[in-house]
Amino acid sequence: MLISVVNFSKIADDEIQKVLRAINRQIEEDFAPHWHIGGSLRLEGRIATSPKKQAQPDELRGEAILYLWDKEDLRDALGYHDANYLGLPFGFVFTHLAQELEEPWSVTLSHEALELLGDEHVNTFAAGPHPQDRNRLVFHWFEMCDAVQAEMYDIDHVKVSNFVLPLYFTVGNERGGRNDFLGTQRNGKGLESFGVSPGGYIGFFDPTTGQSDIYVAPGDQKAKKRLTIKGRAQIGRRAVRYREFRVGGAWRLLNTEPLRAARCVREEDGSSRVVFAGAGRGRARRPSRAGRKSAATARAERPQRKSRRAPRGRKRR
Repeated sequence: MLISVVNFSKIADDEIQKVLRAINRQIEEDFAPHWHIGGSLRLEGRIATSPKKQAQPDELRGEAILYLWDKEDLRDALGYHDANYLGLPFGFVFTHLAQELEEPWSVTLSHEALELLGDEHVNTFAAGPHPQDRNRLVFHWFEMCDAVQAEMYDIDHVKVSNFVLPLYFTVGNERGGRNDFLGTQRNGKGLESFGVSPGGYIGFFDPTTGQSDIYVAPGDQKAKKRLTIKGRAQIGRRAVRYREFRVGGAWRLLNTEPLRAARCVREEDGSSRVVFAGAGRGRARRPSRAGRKSAATARAERPQRKSRRAPRGRKRR
């Protein structure tokens, strides 16, 4: 995949070229040998005065596009990408928001480029254990860097992002296998399959609740700060497509409350709701078609209309 990079920031093009060379080396020498996915980034010229989302970008020369931008998007965001209305994979790297995370913008660009290569249309999931209940199956987002996004390394004096390896998305740790590129050891152990390193987080779809959740390890303030900055935008890789980036609700559910069993309860009116153990009434859902009252029953419950009487002395026609 050829990814066009367009510079809408104040960063000099020669500095960007230096970073792109490092990331292209990362893709060719580090990422591709593990994932068997190749690609390259190329700096393009700039025609328009601002990035375009809904129309084919004039700057596009490759199969996808990444923008470097100093300004905030309409909702603020940190390096997000998703496909626009034409199905074109695209992304943003907001340099000033990268500064809030206290990391070089080159790490964010590396992060976005690798995830664009790994899941360009943001529609891939991997079945794996729930972060807090290893015996329950959920569907994890197929993200290359989220779980280890606080870790970085140098290529030609340029900081780039760590990334997970294919064995990360397998149930159970395989003997002698590696789950991330750097393989950082903590307390004598590396990153577990479907695990999360300090400063990172993972997202997944839970079929039990029918919701997408984001998990951060308890007490990980760095990951909380990162998630808060990215959540301020209410836009992310999967939020654009699934409208599910709910930092306030999903994050608190997984970090300030113990894990609770959930079950679906059918109401008398045909609606259904999810009830968590030890909780009150859940959020009511729209009644299913099968659960709605039949038309005959609804008609029977309607007040009977009085028949219209003809005036005395006249026959009704």
